[in-house]
Amino acid sequence: MPSRIDAFAPAKINLFLHVGDKRADGYHALESIAVFVDVGDKLIFEAADTLSLNVEGPFGAGLAADNDNLVLRAARAIARHENIDAGAAITLVKNLPVASGIGGGSADAAATLRGLVQLWNLTEVGPRVSRKIAETLGSDVPVCVECRPSWMEGRGEIVTRAGRIPPAMLVLVNPGVAVPTAAVFGGLTQRSGIDVASRIPIERDVWSLAEYLKSTKNDLEAPALSIAPVIGDALAVLRAQRGVYLARMSGSGATCFAIFESDSAAIAAADAIAAAHPGWWVKAARILT
Repeated sequence: MPSRIDAFAPAKINLFLHVGDKRADGYHALESIAVFVDVGDKLIFEAADTLSLNVEGPFGAGLAADNDNLVLRAARAIARHENIDAGAAITLVKNLPVASGIGGGSADAAATLRGLVQLWNLTEVGPRVSRKIAETLGSDVPVCVECRPSWMEGRGEIVTRAGRIPPAMLVLVNPGVAVPTAAVFGGLTQRSGIDVASRIPIERDVWSLAEYLKSTKNDLEAPALSIAPVIGDALAVLRAQRGVYLARMSGSGATCFAIFESDSAAIAAADAIAAAHPGWWVKAARILT
């Protein structure tokens, strides 16, 4: 078995998010297209006798390395499922803001499954086991295991390949607030419902992607704004940039994203926003296809 495996946990962006009725299991029915970008957390897995987790990085202080951490929960789940009598010293470099609507914790859990499949030499059963375990860890974890542009349905566990998504450059902005997902769903008063978004293939260019998304919305944006009005400031700043096609909140917030007409426009906007708002987290990030 290898002695060390490095894994990337990319941020997940919900290009739109429609919410349906609350289900019998307490979850809401969802409909979304999720994409992943080239900005994310890093995980390092080293052979060891026991499982352990060390959290570091720019946002490491905001995340506890305790038994409820999704990384350790994922590690324990795959070890238990496969009867693994081995450990791993795991280091999580937390580059993404915590509780920010871009699936950081779920991406970390999914990367843990991928990393331990390699470290523990489970490649023959890895994909099947990872998908099965992902469903038990959270609504966003299954799509993060797939780690490609995907439709999300059900409570998030039904994942299918999306149409062709162009490798657009986005600008991500988090105004420095953490928004609890439960509180956002609790404040939801209007729902688009599910099965309302067109399933036609998305065209290859960025303009077509933006035009398609204008027929959709993020139902969680309004309740998130009521909890953290600064999200509105972030959206206003993004919409004021030159060359912007569309700006929207991702997931349950508070991270917002914008699609621009060109890579150069996106990079210029990210630089301008970061200079004007040094307390915000601002990144230019490319969609992974």
